[in-house]
Amino acid sequence: MKIKILFHILIISGFIVLFSCDKKSSNEKHSNSVQKNRPPNAVRAPDFTLVSLEGDQITLSDLRGSVVLLNFWATWCGPCIMEIPDLNRLQEKYQDKGLEVVGITLTSGPPEIISKFAEDQGMNYKVLTDIMGSETEVVTNMYGQATGSPITGVPTSFIIDRDGYIVKTYIGPRSERIFYSDLKRYL
Repeated sequence: MKIKILFHILIISGFIVLFSCDKKSSNEKHSNSVQKNRPPNAVRAPDFTLVSLEGDQITLSDLRGSVVLLNFWATWCGPCIMEIPDLNRLQEKYQDKGLEVVGITLTSGPPEIISKFAEDQGMNYKVLTDIMGSETEVVTNMYGQATGSPITGVPTSFIIDRDGYIVKTYIGPRSERIFYSDLKRYL
């Protein structure tokens, strides 16, 4: 009789272990799938702090857990202006899936001019600029060094996965379709 009871306890315990031990949190599962999608040459995105047009300090590491489309651009750059509607659509469509489009404006003047430009263009994503006067130049250099390819023109964009790795680089403008084809595996 004791052996039968012990046998039943072992079977029930086995089922409990079988159905409960392999339960990973959805964040763990997502992180593992992101790692599988990450290219072998991916590098950690350099952290930085810049200021938004609203005056808030934004640090890249604060966006960890989101997929970031980081776009270096300028108000005087024709291809950058052509790309803005595509970036707006991406932000609108995929922000609920964890996408953060972030634009870093280069050599475009004081925040008031950039704010007016962003408003005129209907930019619906974070636009960052200098805090004291030259931080965007430092960030540009950091990203050039991290990827081994200096940023010599705008627009230049990076997809940064949820764990903070640069997984794709673009030099020149891209369409919503092209960005999304690369973003979707990380969302």
